[in-house]
Parts: sequence; structure tokens; C-alpha cells
Amino acid sequence: MHLLEKITPLILTYNEAPNINRTLQHLTWAQKIVVIDSYSTDETLDICYSYPQVQVFQRKFDSFAVQCNYGLEKIASEWVLSLDADYVLTNELINEIKALPEETDLDSYSVRFKYCVFGKPLRGTLLPPRKVLYRREKAIYKDDGHAHRVLVEGKSRILFAYIYHDDRKSLSRWFWAQDRYVVIEAKKILEAPVSELSLSDRIRKQKILAPFIILIYCLILKGGILDGWHGWYYAFQRVLVEILLAIRLIESEKLQHTDFGTNNDC
Repeated sequence: MHLLEKITPLILTYNEAPNINRTLQHLTWAQKIVVIDSYSTDETLDICYSYPQVQVFQRKFDSFAVQCNYGLEKIASEWVLSLDADYVLTNELINEIKALPEETDLDSYSVRFKYCVFGKPLRGTLLPPRKVLYRREKAIYKDDGHAHRVLVEGKSRILFAYIYHDDRKSLSRWFWAQDRYVVIEAKKILEAPVSELSLSDRIRKQKILAPFIILIYCLILKGGILDGWHGWYYAFQRVLVEILLAIRLIESEKLQHTDFGTNNDC
């Protein structure tokens, strides 16, 4: 038995019909795939059920961390491969995982990402490495702003191969998701003590600089300008997110001042 036979992929879904088939196509080696679905209304479930290894559990979404922890309860294997519905494993990564020793003192593995625009991998993106392969009994998920992260006890290392982050959902869906995310991020930035904010969040709190810094970072420092219009597309997306966040921060601050003034008048 090699390590692949001890791994259960875990995927969260909500209306992921444009993506989920490409993700599942690279998981056919798995004996069981657990999908936690937030009551999709498109063809997501039909696609999932077309793969015999997939087991779908539906749960109303409240947070990513709670949803993931619920998914861990449905898994019995020693190892979990945690994926978003728009993550596509490369053949190089599958082979690297297959070659990992079954007996090891490591408890998790992190993987780097290549962001794709309309299927084309970019040279550099803002995606940090993420712990995606870990021992189930050592893991628990925590919410972190609009995102979530898994906390895994024990030793960890980064694998060499990549995962493609290849989201093909519509632009309107992207706007819908980003607006939800920036509301949560704005709340985190405004409520957390400055000493607990990362450098990037401190810059974001200033509202003006972040969009310009992100544009330069994506195009020049990350080499996006060499990717042609794909690189510009990605950079514009990132800049737009920072602009939306700045607007949300301004709105939240003004509403707080308005409420405070109203209370004083009373």
C-alpha cells in the first residue's frame, strides 16, 4: 500500500459546475472523495455523482472553518487532502505524493500554487503555500478573516510540485464572492489591534496605497507583465479587490462615526 491509498480528498462546493469536473478528473486515484456541499442549485451535484468514489454531504454554510471541520468528521482515512473546488492537481504533484514514504514523522505537507487565467498558469501570483495534505487526527480548521486555515500539530514541509488554482466561474459570481469577502476583511482590519495586523493589512487600513502597490507587485515584482493580457487581467482583479476593500473600510468608518455622533446627540 502506498500513501495515495491512505488519503481522502475533501472538497467544499457551492455552485461549482464550471470547475468541479476538472478537479475530480485528477482525483480518480482516490478510493473515496468527500464533498461538503452548501445546497448547490446548478449541475454541481450531477457532476459529483458521476464519479463513483464521491460521497456528498449537504450542510448549510455558516463559515469555511466549520464546514471543513464537519467534513473531517466524515473521513476515516489517516490522511486528508483538502482542496477547493477550483484546485487542479498536476500529474507531477500526484507522482510526488505517491512517492512519499508511508512511515514518516511528518504530520502535514504544504503545496505551492500557480494561478490560472482562463486555463493559462501565470508566472507569479499572490497565493501563498497552503497546508493541503495532513493527518486527520492532528488537524482543526480556524476562520481567518474571509478565509480559513488548518492548524496541524507536528512537523511539516513543502512539496516541490504545484496545484493549479483555475477558477472558471462567471465574472458576476466572482464579484458576488469578492463583495462577501471584503466585508469580512474590513471587519477584521477595523476591529483587530494594529499590533496584531500583518504588514499588508496595515497598508490596507490606510486605504489609498494598497491598490497601487498591488498593481506594481503583480505586474513587476511577480512578472505578470510577461504573461501578456492574462497577467493584466489578474492584476486588474487584485486591484479591484483592494479598491472594494478600501470602499468598505471607508463606509464602515463613516457609519461608526455617524452612529457615535447620533448617540452623543441623544
